Amino acid sequence: MMRAWFLPLLLALCGSVVAAGMILAGDAGAAAGLLVMFLILAGSHSPLFFPRSTGAAQARLRSAADGRPVVYWRSGCKYCMRLRIRLGRDARRLHWVDIWRDPAAAAAVRAVNDGNETVPTVVVAGRSYVNPDPEWVRRQLPELPSRTRPGR
Repeated sequence: MMRAWFLPLLLALCGSVVAAGMILAGDAGAAAGLLVMFLILAGSHSPLFFPRSTGAAQARLRSAADGRPVVYWRSGCKYCMRLRIRLGRDARRLHWVDIWRDPAAAAAVRAVNDGNETVPTVVVAGRSYVNPDPEWVRRQLPELPSRTRPGR
């Protein structure tokens, strides 16, 4: 758990130290702007930015039942963040598994990546894809049932 929060906490701490130094030097406006930038960066690297993670076994069972892909990720990975941002609201339709929280997930990723923990690794219908294009991942999502509006 703490491993996932290390980078965000480090970013927040560094931003606070730099901002404090700037305030002491008399540049409070720039210090506030820099601190906000560091806090946004820390937040985007935190586990809060990603949809709630599940365990690897539970994600596989859910994927088998609903056909949605499983994404193995870890905090601080710029490629995972790129995938998450580019998927937008569709990211919540995937099953996200944090390899730093689940040793079985880390082992599954190493098994398909020659012993490396390369993420994001996306599993669709039992096949693994490393760092796929976000638009390709979006196309792998099952169609949502169409909703009809009353009176139309």
